[in-house]
Amino acid sequence: MIPQAFEQWRHCIVVDCGLALSQAYVSERIAAWRDGGSVETARFRRLYGDEHWRSVLGWFERAARELGHDVAGP
Repeated sequence: MIPQAFEQWRHCIVVDCGLALSQAYVSERIAAWRDGGSVETARFRRLYGDEHWRSVLGWFERAARELGHDVAGP
């Protein structure tokens, strides 16, 4: 299932994948998703499209805010 909303995405990350949405992990993913030159990000955008990439980035940013982390970026 490809998540369509934050809660679905969070469930996939935390429950299905067993990953903790820690400040370090969330910050790392935000940096990777914002890196236009990243091979990983380019592959994701090619496979899932820019709209879904923007959604996932936004969900990581929301997770960061919920952790009390500043998500200001370029």
